[in-house]
Amino acid sequence: MSGNVLEPASQESAGKPGQIASWGHLAGYLAIIAGIILWGFHTQKAGLGSAPAGQIVEHSHVVKNYILIMLADWALVYYCWVGVHWHGGNLKTLTGGRWTSAKEIFTDLAIAFPFWIVWEATAYGVHWLLGPSTARSVGALLPQSLTEVLVWILVSVTAGFCEEIQSRGYLQSQFHALSGSIVAAVLGQGFLFGFMHSYQGWKQVIVISALGVLYGALAAWRRNLRANMIAHAWSDIWEGWLKQVIGR
Repeated sequence: MSGNVLEPASQESAGKPGQIASWGHLAGYLAIIAGIILWGFHTQKAGLGSAPAGQIVEHSHVVKNYILIMLADWALVYYCWVGVHWHGGNLKTLTGGRWTSAKEIFTDLAIAFPFWIVWEATAYGVHWLLGPSTARSVGALLPQSLTEVLVWILVSVTAGFCEEIQSRGYLQSQFHALSGSIVAAVLGQGFLFGFMHSYQGWKQVIVISALGVLYGALAAWRRNLRANMIAHAWSDIWEGWLKQVIGR
């Protein structure tokens, strides 16, 4: 596996890592992301459909929205995979490989849990610095009924898998190849990851950008996305549902 941020450092030391998809494919991906960002800011300002300004959906339609979110995540993963496949790569190019032993599973779990604690502390710290957000889009999306909770867990697992492939597996690798700097790649993908959540308002964009940089640093260190996917899925389950249950 060559030409991405997940390859061994000894291979990268020989020079700038190679791209994992064409630059035209990257431009297409960035155009899609730009559309998502503009849509998010527009929705935050004007609302969507019958939903009031600041909300992308009325809560009564939230399960339908969950399904659309998952479909969009998988569509972007497919786009990334197609570009990598055309360039001679495969899913391993994007993820760094699957588990091959029980030891690797326990190692990634042991890394993901303390990373999540750092993630939570970072989120809390940035929220504290920025002050409370007035955006209403997040509250309307949170699950309430048992059916919504079950679908939310599926959404969280999907996000943990798909968004890590999109932002850390694909975008970070391409930015690394483009810039030759892993630091620039980690920062660049992190900021775009934050802006992709523009529908949550400016303060959340800043918070999520910081968290995206953390995810990027973890991927650069581990050379695979396994611990990332665990931590990401769990953080979404925790933030969207479990923390609210415990806090009642």
